[in-house]
Amino acid sequence: MRNDIVMPNYDHCILNTITSVLKYYGVDTPYKSLNVLDEKFSKKDYKNVVLIILDGMGEHILKNLNPNNYFAQNEADCVTSVYPSTTTAALTTYYAGKPPIETGWIAWSQYFKEYGRAVDMLSHKESYCRAKIENPLMNVFEEVVNYKTIFEQIEEASPDVKTFEVEPSYADRRAKRSIRAENIDEIVTSIEDLCEMPSKKFIFAYSDKPDSILHKYGADSEEAKEFIKEAEIKIRDMVERLPEGTLVIISADHGHKNIEKVYTFLDYPEIQECLIMPPSLESRIVTFWVKDYMKSEFTQRFNKIFRDEYWLMTREEFLEKNFLGPGKKHPKIDEFIGNYVALSTSSSIVRLETFLVHGKEVKKSTHCGLTKEEMEVPVIIVER
Repeated sequence: MRNDIVMPNYDHCILNTITSVLKYYGVDTPYKSLNVLDEKFSKKDYKNVVLIILDGMGEHILKNLNPNNYFAQNEADCVTSVYPSTTTAALTTYYAGKPPIETGWIAWSQYFKEYGRAVDMLSHKESYCRAKIENPLMNVFEEVVNYKTIFEQIEEASPDVKTFEVEPSYADRRAKRSIRAENIDEIVTSIEDLCEMPSKKFIFAYSDKPDSILHKYGADSEEAKEFIKEAEIKIRDMVERLPEGTLVIISADHGHKNIEKVYTFLDYPEIQECLIMPPSLESRIVTFWVKDYMKSEFTQRFNKIFRDEYWLMTREEFLEKNFLGPGKKHPKIDEFIGNYVALSTSSSIVRLETFLVHGKEVKKSTHCGLTKEEMEVPVIIVER
């Protein structure tokens, strides 16, 4: 195992960022808040609090692609993501104000025994064939992995505050006041319009870029650099036009790392022999359901191949190390996680695929591992 990994710090991570917001609005939450935000909130009663999440804009993406510009000049802190460092787990942490151990939202693909399928959590599609789950007898997203949103929590604790979400049209609606915005221009316009309204507001705005650009072109690409520069300029100009009494927080859910090596378990029959069913979760955090009588063989065989690239541990070890955070364990955790988990500590991925269909397209850059490039994100604060 490499010694330069970054573990999730649940006393100084994106959970603490959203906890500061919740506590500012009087929500009772057991989690630690973020000191730099608490200091801001303690000094002023803000009419508008705006939280902008730029998906994938990790600390190292920001510093490597656009150092010493507007975002960097206003960076107040650097925190870790939650683990896994992926949109499913991290964005749900923002939306719920809880860590993955409590929400049950862990990774892109999770196995639901209710469907007998691994399901992509954000698209609600079957993970291998990518087919939509049509007319299920039970909606697991409404009945099994549902949670109380930060929008509900804030409005219950502070009835004088109206909450809004601004996000792409394909995203699930989580707030009763939801505005669709497909790009930075539309996000900026929506935030400006909302901030001019007379009531006190919390606005959560989400952009799926630069994540989609990073996946396609890589973590050090000119395309990603251009997006961040554009976003900086447009958000800077927006802030200057916002009314007095507005606090703008800009952060991310996770970072990104370029991929240098790609594996598939289909090339390793000695691994397949040990498994009860296909692995799931993601290419940089993989969970396995291993036959009881082959656990020793599986451990030896896996480590012989992947020891320098993946950190293999039992489910018990994984949970004891609190990778998913503190709190009450969601009842589905022990079903979503098999009896072994492998965490990427390098620049490799493993394609999750079966002999029924090829895995998803390999991306130039991705996330979900334990490297600093994936785990560290900036917290940028600008006040009007």
